Amino acid sequence: MKAVITVIGKDRVGILARVSGACAENNINVLEVTQNILQGLFSMIMIVDTSQCPTEIDRLAEEFSSMGREIGMDIRLTRTELYETMHHI
Repeated sequence: MKAVITVIGKDRVGILARVSGACAENNINVLEVTQNILQGLFSMIMIVDTSQCPTEIDRLAEEFSSMGREIGMDIRLTRTELYETMHHI
């Protein structure tokens, strides 16, 4: 299953390493990534494959959100199906 990870917050060293490290720990393959710094705000979007991840997607989303709170970032993991459904409305 594909998912989207979004990360937004004040720029600092190590954000990409922390998020990609969490992906590796959970056996999540990063397929695509884009990142920017806009007026001191770091923003990143990752398209990932969670099909080999042993953790349930809702639990995984909470883990990423919790990590975001720890490092002062807004991190969300969302199934790509949500965006596909929104397109058909």
